[in-house]
Amino acid sequence: MVHVYNCHPFSSQQIVQVEQEPGLICCGGGALFVVATGGCKVDAYSVEKEGCPLICRFATMGAVKSIQHSKMGDYLVTIEEKNSATYLRAYTNWRYQAEGKARVGVRLLGHLLRGASVRGGVQMEIIEIPLSERPVAVACCSVTGDLLVGCENTLVLFALRRQNQQSLNLSQQMFPSSWTTSQSHGQITGSNQNFLDFERSVILHLPKLKPKQVALCGVYVAVQAELEVLVLKLDVSSEPKTLEESLDTKKADHLEDQADFQVLPRHQELLGDRAEDCDIPVSIEQTGLEDGTGQYTLSYVLFRRFTPDFFQGCSVEETQLHSLQLYPLFTSNQSVSLDEPSCIFCFFSLPSAGYLYSLKGGVELLSAYQYPEKVLKAVLTDHLLHVITKSALQCFTVRCAAVAARVEDPYIDSTLKACPPCSLEVCALRMQLFIGLRSVCVYGRHVVLLSTADAETPEEPERTAQRRGLSRKWTISSPKESSAAGHGWNLYVVDTVSPLTLYQEMVEYSQRFAETNPQAQSLRHLLSEAHLLLRTSSLQTSERQRHAEEDSALSLQTDADGPAERQTAVRTDAQDLEEAFRQNCAQLGDCFSRGSQKDCHQALPYYRMSGLSVTDIMARNRPLPSSPHSYGPGFLFYLKHYLLEETEQILSQEAADEVIDIFSQSEPSQLVGVCASPSLINISPAQTLRILQHLEDTAGVSVPLTTTMAAMMLRLDDLPQYTHLMERHAEMLLVYGFIEEPRLLLHGGGGGGGGGGGGGQQARVRPTALTRQLAKSQPGLLVAAVVALHENNKVQLEQADHIFKELGCENCLQVDFWEAMLMASSQETIIQELLFRVASVYIDRLTNTTSDTHTDEPHTPSRRRPLKSADDLMNSCSHYGALYPWLIVLNPAHTTSSHHQEALYKLQSLLCGPSLSVGSVVPLMERLSEETLWGFSLHLLCATRRGQYDGSIEKLLDRCPQAIIAYANHQLQDKHMVLWWQKLLPELCNRTRAAADNGILLAALKETLVVVAMETSPTEFLELMPDDGAASYFLPYLLTCSQRRLLA
Repeated sequence: MVHVYNCHPFSSQQIVQVEQEPGLICCGGGALFVVATGGCKVDAYSVEKEGCPLICRFATMGAVKSIQHSKMGDYLVTIEEKNSATYLRAYTNWRYQAEGKARVGVRLLGHLLRGASVRGGVQMEIIEIPLSERPVAVACCSVTGDLLVGCENTLVLFALRRQNQQSLNLSQQMFPSSWTTSQSHGQITGSNQNFLDFERSVILHLPKLKPKQVALCGVYVAVQAELEVLVLKLDVSSEPKTLEESLDTKKADHLEDQADFQVLPRHQELLGDRAEDCDIPVSIEQTGLEDGTGQYTLSYVLFRRFTPDFFQGCSVEETQLHSLQLYPLFTSNQSVSLDEPSCIFCFFSLPSAGYLYSLKGGVELLSAYQYPEKVLKAVLTDHLLHVITKSALQCFTVRCAAVAARVEDPYIDSTLKACPPCSLEVCALRMQLFIGLRSVCVYGRHVVLLSTADAETPEEPERTAQRRGLSRKWTISSPKESSAAGHGWNLYVVDTVSPLTLYQEMVEYSQRFAETNPQAQSLRHLLSEAHLLLRTSSLQTSERQRHAEEDSALSLQTDADGPAERQTAVRTDAQDLEEAFRQNCAQLGDCFSRGSQKDCHQALPYYRMSGLSVTDIMARNRPLPSSPHSYGPGFLFYLKHYLLEETEQILSQEAADEVIDIFSQSEPSQLVGVCASPSLINISPAQTLRILQHLEDTAGVSVPLTTTMAAMMLRLDDLPQYTHLMERHAEMLLVYGFIEEPRLLLHGGGGGGGGGGGGGQQARVRPTALTRQLAKSQPGLLVAAVVALHENNKVQLEQADHIFKELGCENCLQVDFWEAMLMASSQETIIQELLFRVASVYIDRLTNTTSDTHTDEPHTPSRRRPLKSADDLMNSCSHYGALYPWLIVLNPAHTTSSHHQEALYKLQSLLCGPSLSVGSVVPLMERLSEETLWGFSLHLLCATRRGQYDGSIEKLLDRCPQAIIAYANHQLQDKHMVLWWQKLLPELCNRTRAAADNGILLAALKETLVVVAMETSPTEFLELMPDDGAASYFLPYLLTCSQRRLLA
C-alpha cells in the first residue's frame, strides 16, 4: 500500500534558456548537458547558479544518441551515429571548451596525445573507444569512474586510468578511487596534469539476453532487457576459475524442445545464491590486461523477470522495463574517497510499478511502488524517488536511510536505539503538474525536466488524475501554455526542499492526525517517514562536514575565510538536526506508548533517544479525560524498564508517588520491583505501605512483598513492626525473596538483574537501609543473602565486597562472607582468590593481636564473634582440613585471646586443607615470627606442605621434641617412610649422645626404633645401628625385627 500525504517536496522552479529544442539531457558535476534534437552539439549549463548560465558549448563528432556524465573523472561518454555507423566516445576536460573556442584533441583508446597538451596547454580530448559490436547502452560508475558498455549480447567493462606527464612513457597505473572531482568545479591544476584513459578490463557474454539498459556501481553490474533484470557481481580473484563451461552449458538442454514455439516467460524473482538458477548463462572473457591483479570471477546477485501485461489495451512497448539504476550510499563514518559504499541499491521500473532492492549484506526487496499513472521514467536519490508521467512530476519516499542506519549500527534495533523498519510502507507526496513531460534527470536537489507539447489538451490529464483522488493544491502554479517564445518545448530545473525542511512540513502535517486520533496508524507512519528524512539529512550533513574540514585544511595556507564560514554553517545545521531528531523521537515515543501491545516496546528506545527526563515523559502520557485510569502499554513498558535499570536520576517525592499510583492502578503485580527501584528513594513510605497492604489483602502474602513492607516500616522507624514482618518467614525463605528482588539489598551495578557490571559500575554499588539494618540485627541472614545473590549471578564478588566496605564491616562480615562463599562456590578461580583473602586476614589478625590480649570486646565491630568458628568450617567446608595431631602439642592452651585462637586455628586448618596454594601465602608468613610456638607451628606447616621434611625434623627437634613422634607418625608415611631411619633415627642418636639424660629424646628414640624394627630387615637394621652404640640397648629391637622376619 502507498500512503498519500499532502506535503510538497518542491521549493522553486526555473526555465533553462536553450536555443534549440533539446533531444537529450543529463546532469553531473554541477552542470546540465543538453543535446539538441538531431544535433551534434552539447551545451553545458550550471544548475547551481541562478538562471542556469551557460558554462561552455562544444561540438561532437556525430549525432548523439545517448549521453552520460561520470562523477569520478568529470568526463562525458556518448553513443553517436555518423554515416550509418555507431561510435562510442568519451569527452574529457570539457570545461576548457568555453564557447567552443578551445583546442580539441582526438585520440584512440590507450593512445595518449604527446602534443600541445603535454607541452603545457590544456585542451579537451575526445577519446575514441573502438568496439567489435554496436553499443546499445552505456553507464558510468559513480564510485570508481569505470565505464560499462552494453552491446547486442555482450557487456564490456572499461577501467578508468589516470596518466600524468611523468608516466606517459611508463606502464599504465590503476586509477584509484580517491580520484576526486576537482574538475567538477572548474579547479584544474596545471602543475601536475592528469590525463584520463580507459583500459578494457573484462567482457561478459550474455547470449540469451539483449541489453536495453546497463548500470555499474563498484563490483556490481546490472543489465536490463525488455522484461528482465540481471544483477551480477564481479570480483577479482588471484586463483583462476573456469566459469565459462559451467555457465555456458547451464540450463541449455531444457529449452531445445521449445525452440520451435513462442513461449511466454513466466514471472520469476531469484535473490542471492538462488539467482544462479535463472536460465541466463553468462561467460567471462578475460582480456589479459589484469597486470597481475588476478582474474575476474562472477557471481549472480539478483534476477527478476516479468510477464508481459497486455490488458487494458497496453502494447508491448508500454510494458517494458525502464530506469535501471545502481545507487551507492555512504554512511556517516565513511570516507567517500577511500571506502567502498556501505549500501548499494538497485532500482528498476515498469510503467505501472517500481522496485527497489538492497544488494549488500543480503539481497532484499525494500519497496514496491504502485504508480497511479503510467510512468515514463524514474530517478532514485538518497531520500526521494522522482517519477514522471506524461503530465506530472511526483515524488515517493525511499528506505535507503533505514538500510544505511542498520549497516552503520547493526545493533540499532534494541532497547537503546531504534529506527523505522526497511519494510515500512512508502508514501507519495504532492505532484507538480507539467505538460508533455518526456525526460528527467537529477543532480543533488535539482530535478531537470524536459517537456514537449502535444495535441492533448491540458484538461484531459488533469481529469484523469482527479479521478484517482490525488490533491492538486500546488504552491507553484502549473504551466498551462508554452513559453513566450512560442516553441512547444521547455526545459525546467525544479529545486526540491532539503530533507530537514520536508521533515518540518511533515511534522506540521502530522498535527492533523494527532488532534483527531493520536493512535492513528497514519500518524505513526508519517512520523516514521519524517524520522528517515532526518537520518538522510544526517548523512548529508556528515558529508558536508567532511568537505568543510577538507576545505578548511586547504585554506590554512591561503588564510581564506570562506571554508571557516561553511564549517560554522555545517555545525549550526548539525545542531538544528540534532534538536529535530530528539523532537521526532519524542513524538514517535508518544505514538508507540499509546499504541497496540504488538509494537509497544518501541516506545522505550525512542523515548531514550529523545533525551527527555522520566518526569517529562510521564507528563506526556497522563491519561486522557475520557479514560482517567488508562495508561498506554508502551508507556508502562518504558516505565518498567526505566525503574529496572540503575540510573542516577532520582525522582522527587511527587513524581515517585505518581509512579506508585500508576502501577497500583495498571499493574499491581509490579509494585515490589517498582518500590525497590533506586529512582524512587523519595517515595512516601506511609502511602506506599497502604498500597502494599491493599495488595497483600487482594493478592495474598509473598516473601518479596513482606520484605518490601518491612523496608517501608524501617523508613518509618517502626522497628517493632519491622521485626514482626521479618519474623513472618524463615531465613531461607527470606533469602529466596532477596534472590527474586536483589534491589531490596543493593542499588547500582546492575543489581536489578544479571551479573552486574564492570569496574565502572562497582563504585556505584551501595547498600540499602534494609541492608544496614540486617548488618546490625541479622548478620547471618545478610551474609547468606549476598552469597545467594552471587551464586545466582545477581552480584559480582567485587560488588559484594564494596557493599560490606560501605557498611564498615571489612574485618567481620566481609570475612564471614568470604568463608561462606568458600562453602558455596564451585568456581575454581573464585575459590583460589577467596582462599588467599581469608589467609591474609587470618595472618593480619595474628599479627595485630598479641598473646597478652585476653579481653574480648563484643561491642566493637572488628571484635564481633565470627559467624562460623574454626570447628564449624572444618566440619562444613572441604577447603578447611582437620588439624594435624602434632599441632595439638604445639598449639598454646588458653594463652591467647579467643579472636587470636580462632584466627590461628582457621589458618592452620587452611594449611592442613587440600586447596590452599602454600606458595601464595609464604611471602605473607614472613610477617609472623617463629619465636612463639604458634608462629613456629605455622612456619613448620608451610615447610612440611612444601616437602621440606629434613629441615622440619631438625627444627622440631630443636624447638619441641615432644611433638616429633606425632609429627613423624602423621607426616612420614608411604614414600616418606624412609625418613624414619634415614633422617630421624640418626638425628635422635646424635642428640641423645649429646644429652643422655634427656628423657624426651630417649622416649622418641625408643619409639623410632620400634618403627624402624617393623619396617626394615635384620640386615638393614644392623647397618643402621651406630658404631659406638651399646649392643644391649639395640638388641631387643633387633630381636623383634628378626622374629617379625621369621613370622613373615
